[in-house]
Amino acid sequence: MKPRTIGVEEEFLLVDPATRKVSPVSQHVLQRAHGEQPATSDEDLDKELFRHQLETRTPPDKDLGELREHLVRQRRAAGEAAELAGVATIASGTSPVASGEPRVTRVDRYLTMLETYGEIARVAGICGMHVHVEVDSEEQGVAVIDRLSPWLPVVLAISANSPYVEGRDTGYHSWRSRVWAQWPSAGPAEQFGSLAAYREVSGQLIASGAALDRGMIYFDARLSEANPTVEVRTSDVCTDPDDAVLIAALVRGLVMRAADSDVDGSEPVWRAELLRAAHWRAARYGLSNRLLSPITAEPVPAREVLALLFATVRDQLEACGDVDLVSDGLERVLAGGGASRQHAAYERSGGDLAAVVDDLVVRTNACWHT
Repeated sequence: MKPRTIGVEEEFLLVDPATRKVSPVSQHVLQRAHGEQPATSDEDLDKELFRHQLETRTPPDKDLGELREHLVRQRRAAGEAAELAGVATIASGTSPVASGEPRVTRVDRYLTMLETYGEIARVAGICGMHVHVEVDSEEQGVAVIDRLSPWLPVVLAISANSPYVEGRDTGYHSWRSRVWAQWPSAGPAEQFGSLAAYREVSGQLIASGAALDRGMIYFDARLSEANPTVEVRTSDVCTDPDDAVLIAALVRGLVMRAADSDVDGSEPVWRAELLRAAHWRAARYGLSNRLLSPITAEPVPAREVLALLFATVRDQLEACGDVDLVSDGLERVLAGGGASRQHAAYERSGGDLAAVVDDLVVRTNACWHT
């Protein structure tokens, strides 16, 4: 069993340090970033749907230490360019403070999305993290996707990092995932069974208008159109890059298990309704309550579900040399993940969401800012 390459895309919000509101200046930030360092095809900053967002991506790598170095380098490039433009970057799934009507990036495709999907698109200025893991073929990729579905709510719960939005407490640990679920082509999918079925369903979604093209097939796990990978799109963006690396390690373990192991078929086939329930529970509580077991579908303590996940992919983690990193990381997020740290900043400040943004600025950039 050989380690498979892995890559990560992260999305960030640009905020005004004075008002703490999101700031629609991505074009200025990108001009400064690309002026300092020429763009490359594998590792770069890029625009997103709205002008208060940036996206970064790492090149494919097998070593998680090197992956972390890429993540930190990209955060530094984004953070330094943002500072030159008078703003700051934060890694949060949603904007904690009210920021008014977002401004769309003036690209034809984005403008068409706004016109076609209306309010769903207007509230979509949210930030996630996508993990790409190498597969041998598209056929293998679909088989992997079919086996991942029950585990993806656990990945969401680990990443949950968006409790506040537009000046209020949502009551959720991941409100981003609830907003994202409004897209008609997004969310969990039942098993496809074959590449032909995956392509047929994708084509039907496009024909129905639920997606403009294959780039808008927003399944929680999908075949990448640009890379020979399965792309897992479940996670909130993580403020701590170590949490991002933890999720990447777990996703790679799950993909390798599904692709390389003889899974005996004893695992349950989940109905879409139950998958939605599992995602809702992960979004609502994160790791602070019970999650649905990927094996029994019964609510069990989050610690037990994480222990089950760790045991399930332990062979794959050992093959990649990731056992200690993941073991330590799971204990860290159980002690306090992204949403709970935002809650803690809010409580320390006596209920000031501006302080939550300030804390996010510091923690997002702490990995490179001195």
